[in-house]
Amino acid sequence: MTVRTPPTLSIMLGLLLMMVVSSVTAPQAVGAGPASVLVEAEAFGNAGGWLVDPQFMDVMGSPYLLAHGLGRPVADAVTTVELPGPGTYRVWVRTKDWVATWKAPGTPGRFQVLIDGRALGTTFGTQGVEWHWQKGGTAQIEKPRTTLTLRDLTGFEGRCDAILLTRDEALVPPNLDPEMAAFRRKLLGYPEAPEPGGEFDLVVVGGGLAGTCAAVTGARLGLKVALVQDRPVLGGNNSSEVRVWLQGARSKEPWPRIGDVVAELEQPRRAHYGPANTADLYEDEKKLAVARAEPNLRLFLEHRVNHVETDGRRIHAVSAQDVHTGRRLRLAGRLFADCTGDGAVGYLAGADFEMEPKGRMGPCNLWNVKETAGPVSFPRCEWALDLRERPFPGRSTTKPNPNQLGGWYWESGFDHDPILQAEYVRDWNFRAMYGAWDTLKNVDRVLPNHTLNWSAHIMGRRESRRLLGDVVLTKADLEQGRAFPDGCVPTGWKIDLHLPDPRYEKGFEGDAFISKAEYGTYPIPFWVPYRCLYSRNVENLFMAGRDVSVTHEALGAVRVMRTGGCMGEVVGMAASLCAGHGASPRDIYAKYLGELQALMRRGVGKESGAGKDYVNQGEPAPKPAPAVKK
Repeated sequence: MTVRTPPTLSIMLGLLLMMVVSSVTAPQAVGAGPASVLVEAEAFGNAGGWLVDPQFMDVMGSPYLLAHGLGRPVADAVTTVELPGPGTYRVWVRTKDWVATWKAPGTPGRFQVLIDGRALGTTFGTQGVEWHWQKGGTAQIEKPRTTLTLRDLTGFEGRCDAILLTRDEALVPPNLDPEMAAFRRKLLGYPEAPEPGGEFDLVVVGGGLAGTCAAVTGARLGLKVALVQDRPVLGGNNSSEVRVWLQGARSKEPWPRIGDVVAELEQPRRAHYGPANTADLYEDEKKLAVARAEPNLRLFLEHRVNHVETDGRRIHAVSAQDVHTGRRLRLAGRLFADCTGDGAVGYLAGADFEMEPKGRMGPCNLWNVKETAGPVSFPRCEWALDLRERPFPGRSTTKPNPNQLGGWYWESGFDHDPILQAEYVRDWNFRAMYGAWDTLKNVDRVLPNHTLNWSAHIMGRRESRRLLGDVVLTKADLEQGRAFPDGCVPTGWKIDLHLPDPRYEKGFEGDAFISKAEYGTYPIPFWVPYRCLYSRNVENLFMAGRDVSVTHEALGAVRVMRTGGCMGEVVGMAASLCAGHGASPRDIYAKYLGELQALMRRGVGKESGAGKDYVNQGEPAPKPAPAVKK
């Protein structure tokens, strides 16, 4: 049996080793002197206004704290640590200047570190293109129990991974794996192997609509299920963190009960654009309640799966790391479902996959503004995208349209690696948002009473890896209305592919931040075959969501979340048959398709979802405004 980890320089062996606040003495540390203490920022006792960001930990090595204040400094993060004793400690802080990648002027992510209420002389977040250990000077500490504080100075996306306090003058903390991973592990006293987390019939990784529906369906059919999600809420893009509405089809003949679980999770109200798109509309607690109501389902929130155990044909277990404590759990299973969107589990297991080299659909970080009772200023952002002479949706010196700011078409990353360059793409979205708002407020001098209201820090992703099954659905299949004998999931969305919008691309070629949608038509609903929902070379791996077995063009029709939720329901049904017959996912098509169709006919919802579409299928997306030039 082997442990599969991503074979790249940037995706590190330390995926399983990113740790938490702890203190030990030198014998437990690699290269540590008389006493060293490592404090992981994501483990602070009180994060204040800082946000735990786990979405890039597979590349940069750890979750981190993000000061996402939209230009207003966030509340302090505070924690206490136990030091080996008083003395003079050298301080190192792992951080970066997040705009240095683009050689942008200014350092927007500045923050301070306070020890027992006294700020160090160094300001952090001011240097380094890459994540690194920034020197913080020395601190004379008088008592073993010490308070550490992170103080944001700008509200503009400062970030802190970890703080090292050491009395060893010769110690320079390593920054690259495998040395850094070993340093973290041994300094913090973590075991080599993850702790046992349980054995399950089905382990579902990814708690978006697809994964939640797969887990709930499997549990209702008697499986012992683990659902692993790296964030505190379920729903993925359809959560309060990202705020994208459900689209697609469900509850269609001849399988009207496919979509019942989606209907249980669906919200009755929506307001996709502007300040009316509030967190409460996404009903995070309702989704959690549906999952927690299942006695056969064990929920692992804020755990990220970052390695697998495989013999080359089957997955035997995955390891899930707590994004706060760093504690790792081994979750063993008979069957696994990759509902991560990025095909992360399949990739680690060696599953066949495809990913477009360029021209992919990019992620959004939705944002909006709101009107207040009086004038609101906004600081100049010389480090943001310079849009003073550039058009963008919503811009006009006479009739600016705030409702066109921050919609779905504020999208980038078309030609950047969606895994290795994900933080770059997210930060480019931030620079576009801040650049546009700076331009409106300080150049055009319009919308004087408006303020930035909300922005997602978690990306709403559209496309990355697609795991390959026994059928790879194509655009031609859709256009020809090909009827598959195992058609099981209805589509309700056009072939919706996003490209850079040429009206706004000039000057940003290769890094466009506004998209346009190109729609292809086909007979709707189309029934996606079951053979798209399992891996062709990893025998016990299902998939549901946007990482299923389709081409880039076909993904445009199946990537929306109602469709993904229906996929999850079918995966949960098929997994129950696999468990009952001792069969593989492939066997369900070859030997038990009739039984699967009987389950599809019956459904597992608390009640039928038919007739409960709260919104029209295939809601057209608003188009960006024409280019406006000053």
